Amino acid sequence: MRIGASLQTRLALALGLSVTLLWLAAAAVTAHRLGGQMEEVFDDGLKATAQRILPIARHDLREDHQGRDATDYDDNGEDDDGDGRIGREARYGEDVSFIVREQTGQVLLGSKGADASIFPPFTKRGFLRTATHQLYYDTSFDGKLTIAVAEPLDHRTELSRKMLLGLVLPLIVVIPLSLLAIYLAVRRSLRPVRALRQELANRGAQDLSPVTDSGLPTELLPISAGVNQLLDRLTAAFHAERAFAANAAHELRTPVAGAIAQAQRIRSETKEKLTSQRAAEIETTLKRLMRVSEKLMQLARAEGGRLQSDEPSDLRTVLQMVLQDFARAGEGRISLRVPQAPVLSMLDPDAVGILCRNLIENALKHGALDGKVEVSLQLGGLLSVANDGPILPPDAIDRLMRRFERGNVEIGGSGVGLAIVKAIADRIGADVTIVSPRPARNEGVQVEIKLPVWSPRLSV
Repeated sequence: MRIGASLQTRLALALGLSVTLLWLAAAAVTAHRLGGQMEEVFDDGLKATAQRILPIARHDLREDHQGRDATDYDDNGEDDDGDGRIGREARYGEDVSFIVREQTGQVLLGSKGADASIFPPFTKRGFLRTATHQLYYDTSFDGKLTIAVAEPLDHRTELSRKMLLGLVLPLIVVIPLSLLAIYLAVRRSLRPVRALRQELANRGAQDLSPVTDSGLPTELLPISAGVNQLLDRLTAAFHAERAFAANAAHELRTPVAGAIAQAQRIRSETKEKLTSQRAAEIETTLKRLMRVSEKLMQLARAEGGRLQSDEPSDLRTVLQMVLQDFARAGEGRISLRVPQAPVLSMLDPDAVGILCRNLIENALKHGALDGKVEVSLQLGGLLSVANDGPILPPDAIDRLMRRFERGNVEIGGSGVGLAIVKAIADRIGADVTIVSPRPARNEGVQVEIKLPVWSPRLSV
């Protein structure tokens, strides 16, 4: 099945992609705004650091200047113990990179490890960004001292990366959970659609009952109403077709019987050989028409008549009555094998008789002329009718279940016998199996159908 062919998959993908894109867009906007706000926070931190350190540094420098001799400084006024980078190292603020200068640019004080080369000369108060640092410059109230506070850009980048990672990591968990929740919600919401689809898929070809609309959402009610209207029209059309076939066959019986009687009378009264021969041909044709009308009535009964009875009946009795009819007609090639115990079924005995009669007639017509037709019934309801004769090819087996199809066109017949059997089997939920050659033999045809049986235990 194609991915886009399922409505459930389409909805889940559309909602899932939409939610994912919205989450990512929201995360991108949030990251962008947080980045700008963090820059402001970092800059405010630099400014606050400068304003907090400068008065303290001015006070410490004054005390150090009063408590030290001039001999502690060289000619340039720098500390003899200095490393050439800054005048002195502060005893505080080790986590802050800053330097304090005089108006002349001489470095008087700096944080531990501060490199004077990263601090450009003072030009004005405010912020300055270099390739590696963000700096803030400020001056004392008398303008004699300046301070420069620096923060590495790598530090800001690292903090931004951690912030972004902290924002993305929850999404890695939230997005799959959201997709799973969307899939489950869509699947649950489409449960009525699946129920309707399953109901239609489980229907047999003969089930034209209305579709239940209880529990369906309002969007599906027009669909179920349309399906029910279509089923009603199909039911009416099938009923009309069956009624026409049954009525036509019934109405043909009387005039055809009268025509057969007239043909037989002509044969008995005429002395001309040619006229007698033609009357015999007319009689044969009319008898075939009589059989066809009878088969059409049986087909109408099989497709639209009642197949269930109110009380169980013994299938053995039905088979014995059918074989007695064949025996009275002079057909003695049929053998019957039934179990000793009754085989009860809720099927209508007339429907079972129509089914058995057509199976036996088909076996007699298409089997070997001197071969036996073996009819057997098992306790489980398996009915088998087998005959000797030529092997049927697979394509002929498929065609035999169609209406007006005959396995051998040279043999007379209406071609609806097995179609009647198939119609009854479909309505009772049974399968018709045709095997050729017969099991353990090299010829013949065997037809099997599993009839539903009734047990007293099942009725409790």
